[in-house]
Amino acid sequence: MRAGVLHPDLSLRIETRRSPRPGPGDVLVAVRAVGVCGSDVHYVRHGRIGEYVVDRPLILGHEASGVIVAVGEGVAADRVGERVSIEPQRPDPTSAESKRGDYHLCPHMRFFATPPVDGAFAEFVTIGADFAHPVPPEVSDEAAALLEPLSVGIASVRKAAVSAGDSMLITGAGPIGLMIAQVARASGLTRIIVSEPDDTRRRRALEFGATQAVSPEDPIDPVDAFIDASGVAAAVRAGMDAVRPGGRIVLVGMGADTMELPVNLIQNRELVLTGVFRYANTWPTALALVSAGAVDLDAMVTARFGLDELADALDADRMPGTIKSVVHPAVRRCDDTTQLDTTGAAHR
Repeated sequence: MRAGVLHPDLSLRIETRRSPRPGPGDVLVAVRAVGVCGSDVHYVRHGRIGEYVVDRPLILGHEASGVIVAVGEGVAADRVGERVSIEPQRPDPTSAESKRGDYHLCPHMRFFATPPVDGAFAEFVTIGADFAHPVPPEVSDEAAALLEPLSVGIASVRKAAVSAGDSMLITGAGPIGLMIAQVARASGLTRIIVSEPDDTRRRRALEFGATQAVSPEDPIDPVDAFIDASGVAAAVRAGMDAVRPGGRIVLVGMGADTMELPVNLIQNRELVLTGVFRYANTWPTALALVSAGAVDLDAMVTARFGLDELADALDADRMPGTIKSVVHPAVRRCDDTTQLDTTGAAHR
């Protein structure tokens, strides 16, 4: 198979690799669409995220969908041909975290595109059958791939413990911030404020769930919950001031390893401060929201690339107006002659 491989010297090459084979309990998926995540970009530009270092060749990409083309021992043969969204996790089912339902926190997790585990910018991947979620015809391949970042939004809103009629502040109008805004709207929140310094992104936030889009310096009336999707210390600090007594703060954006926090404010208002690291048990909700039209993932795709254009895809965040780029590994180049059928599968 062909795959996009990042090397320790930060060179990105399209290489021929041996196609993986499905082990017991696994399925082999022909990859149709892969979303570009900020973590992929960070690895390409810096070679590491925290303790995870690219010290050997690595296939990036973890927001993926495709079609099952083979199954391993113990998996029903009739799953071949099934269109699926990939939940890119391999937890240890015997860990204490997995047994209590927090499998995303498993200390033995093998997560796509996290060194040394290869990801999905490739023509084929394997995944545990239970983590290959069937998708209905009305969900495109691109939307099926973006169920992964949508799951981050769902996990974030769940952590915020909000309900219909509540209010929320979101800092950062990148892809995750917009996912959170859409989930908040679908959850019945009536005031969804997005704080973002970029004019274009503020306008897009109003298209994707925000009831109000403001600049970081604008005053904000008290909210029930605050979710930071920027990772910027100043945004976190300012957002905390807007949370009502007894409200909740959820940190999602990955920025500085450490930051100063207002302990007095947290104690005096009895604020609940927590974080989000991936997700668990979110795909059924994500599929339901997209199938019902409560969340629009297709509208978030602003650029498409073939596998030979992977370097351009990973640099597309620098283009004005970009929200989400998607790579189609089965296509070399997504030029003007590339067509996308109704399921989002790229072909010539």
